[in-house]
Amino acid sequence: MTSASRTAHGDITDLLQRHRGGDRSAFDALVPLIYDRLRRIARRQLARVWSLDTLSPTSVVHEAYVQLSDEQRVDWQSRSHFFGISARVMRQIVVDYARRRQAAKRGGARPRVSVDVVDVPVENRIELVLAVDEILGMLESFNPRLARIVECRFFAGMTEAETADALQIPLRTMQREWMRARAWLVKELEHGRLS
Repeated sequence: MTSASRTAHGDITDLLQRHRGGDRSAFDALVPLIYDRLRRIARRQLARVWSLDTLSPTSVVHEAYVQLSDEQRVDWQSRSHFFGISARVMRQIVVDYARRRQAAKRGGARPRVSVDVVDVPVENRIELVLAVDEILGMLESFNPRLARIVECRFFAGMTEAETADALQIPLRTMQREWMRARAWLVKELEHGRLS
């Protein structure tokens, strides 16, 4: 890691702590340091879920900014913790958008879906997002860390290394738990328990 990267990481953590202490301007100063990374996360997420012309990465990041800037109760522990929370906020933004789209086109039985987005026809991707979100609520009730891994990997499109960093766990642990969470998701989706 370069000294510039270490400085940026320290600056992010410092700004998050100042924001938690009530300094609203600290969050505004944070934006230039995090904006590009949040856009990359949003772009990857949306590319995996549906075409970018229906919901832009910029709009996801801006909505996340509004929600996060108002949140002063979070004990921001580090930049990794911030990006983990950001993944959760982006998940909710995308799921809410999918629900609105689904409500607009009501009707018909829910098609069976797979957790592998690349295998899902474009018209079924909204159903996939909604199904995974619902199943994720069940997973969270008995294993919150697995649920956080799914949020980071599936909803935020983070890499394995980014996910491990955001959750502050070793990469190998994250990889094993992602395999476990993925197997559980596939099993739940295949059993059609949400149909």
